[in-house]
Amino acid sequence: MSKQISLNSILFLHDTNINTPRGAELTIKELVELGKNKGFSISINLLTDFESAKNEVLNSNLVVLNSTSRCNFEFELLQFLIASAIPYIKVEYDYNFCVRRNILCTVDRNVQSCCNTDKFHLYRKLFAHSKLNIFQSPKHYEAHFDFYGEAVSHHLIMPPTVQTDHLKPSTLKQDHTIPFFGDLNYLKGGNAYVDFAREHPELKFKVYGENRLRREIPKNITFHSPVANTEVLEILGKTKYFICQPIWPEPSGRLAAEAFLSGCEMITNDRIGTFSFEFYPHDKEQAIKEIKQAPENFWNAVTEILNEQKKPHKKLLGKVLVYKSYGGLGDIFFAIPAINKIAEVSEKVDFAVAPRLVSFFKKHLDQVTVVDETIARATESNYDNIYELGNYPAFRGYDLPHALKYPTHKKVKQHAIQHYIDTAAKLHKDIDNHLEGYPYFKRISNPKEKYYVVHHGAGFLLKIWPTEKYAALIERLHEIFPHVKCKIIQGPDDPDIKSYFTNEMRHIDYVTGGMEDVGDAMAGALFHIGNDAGITHVAGAFNVPSVGIYGPTGPGSWGSFAEHNELIWGKKGVCEIRCNYDVILNCEHRICLNSVTVERVMEALYKVLQKAYPSAKKLVKANPMLNIQYGKNDCIINLGGNEFLIEYQDKKMKNQLELLFENPKNIDTSNHDLQLAISLFIQQNILFEVPEFS
Repeated sequence: MSKQISLNSILFLHDTNINTPRGAELTIKELVELGKNKGFSISINLLTDFESAKNEVLNSNLVVLNSTSRCNFEFELLQFLIASAIPYIKVEYDYNFCVRRNILCTVDRNVQSCCNTDKFHLYRKLFAHSKLNIFQSPKHYEAHFDFYGEAVSHHLIMPPTVQTDHLKPSTLKQDHTIPFFGDLNYLKGGNAYVDFAREHPELKFKVYGENRLRREIPKNITFHSPVANTEVLEILGKTKYFICQPIWPEPSGRLAAEAFLSGCEMITNDRIGTFSFEFYPHDKEQAIKEIKQAPENFWNAVTEILNEQKKPHKKLLGKVLVYKSYGGLGDIFFAIPAINKIAEVSEKVDFAVAPRLVSFFKKHLDQVTVVDETIARATESNYDNIYELGNYPAFRGYDLPHALKYPTHKKVKQHAIQHYIDTAAKLHKDIDNHLEGYPYFKRISNPKEKYYVVHHGAGFLLKIWPTEKYAALIERLHEIFPHVKCKIIQGPDDPDIKSYFTNEMRHIDYVTGGMEDVGDAMAGALFHIGNDAGITHVAGAFNVPSVGIYGPTGPGSWGSFAEHNELIWGKKGVCEIRCNYDVILNCEHRICLNSVTVERVMEALYKVLQKAYPSAKKLVKANPMLNIQYGKNDCIINLGGNEFLIEYQDKKMKNQLELLFENPKNIDTSNHDLQLAISLFIQQNILFEVPEFS
């Protein structure tokens, strides 16, 4: 027997009274009782006060973190625990990173965007920093591994807390009555129980709980008061058949385990965690042995953690080859942060791209080595690990060799960049799945000339804003910023914009070369305006303040990602038709793009410039989307569905305000009252302060 450790103050954190007769609380009570018998000093905090919980954490040698979803300061508590130097164990009873705590999204395709994004990522960090993660069954662990990968790899699986000494299996089994313990509800498989009762009117069905189903209940189902666990075991011991067909993936299924160990014939499905142990369905003796040993295994693990002298050496991924073989140009830029994350835990990363992109990415990527993908495929044997990022979402499934899966698709509502990072984070426990920031590529701090970039084309031309509107926008911008040049990205398949200008545009340069030329243009640009296309995401990679114009396909997970950007989705509030490829091809009016006006794009640009250049010399500009109705003694401003009534104090004020909205350049800003008005109007986006760019 090993020598008892001297540091043995253990704190259990749990959000529910442990006298509650449920699986989690029964497990905690059993662990606490055994721990005290072993000489540990154990306290329990039920998470009713944040300050007391923090103090107890700091005064403990080890924290055993149980459920926290019912705690009203859960986020603050978990962040505090992770940031503290106190080691902790995470005991998981449900799927607490999921808002519903049941990951229905894995069994029901209609459940989408079901997770709180912040909570999902916080739990990843929680698991990754834990000394040990404890799960209720192999299936429970596998579900977490599918989402979090190596972050949960250091784990222990504990079978359900069943009081095996209280089991009362009988050789005389009644086959005329099938019980159900607890409220008859949807998640616990209530519908399957009712359906079975309808199919077998000759049998009796006793529910020890209430009816929570919105359906007609057959007469052979009766409802009774709940009974204590000792009586449950007595009833199960005499029962021949037991139905357990939950809708959600049960982490454990303590009741199902009790029925199995009581000798019931199980009418079940594949969603019960307990039945993913190797002892099911034929080895009850092994099941009892593992159940009895589980608390001992827990305290053995605690002792090892408290006696731990040093952290194990971080295992690197070695020499890694990363492919991004599917998707458009923009998707490659979305994947770059994830590739950089992989590089942080690898000896070396080679990033394989199409031959035409090699020189561009070699110039701008500094954490990885860029290689020609046609050459890389012939040298795969030189790598320890090969990962294919494919595309998020997996439009071609996962049939590509070495393809990584995107488990957060349709479950966590976030940008595609974060989906790529979350998937990369599964590969190694020490990958931080936090998006670091901007830019990815270096920009020119002091370019020789002032210019902005426009790309009026796209790989799919039916997603472009009308070219004549781009031309009108560029002419308007030249009036506002006469000293700023314009560089237009003109790809071989992009519309010819020259014919749409009404005046000679001497301030325009055309970028007609390859990706290196595009990169050079973006590196020094003041801002960028473009469609839902790859070039807009090139701008994002250089962190160029951007306006993205979207039509049939919404920005969603694929929006422009520069630090300062505005997204215009013309479809919103204009067209209710859900677009797919066939719909887009056959759409005659393209109202989602045609309805976007030059004024709307100008408004978005003003918002971007005001945020991106706070210290530059300013011009005051009226919002181009203003609709003003002037009266004799007042005016009404309409903007974005909001209405503002401004009453004039005198004729001078009337003249000043009208001048302010029509030609702000000529106003007298020394007037104190006018300064206050301007400040208020800027807060409401009625006016903007934009850089002068002189």
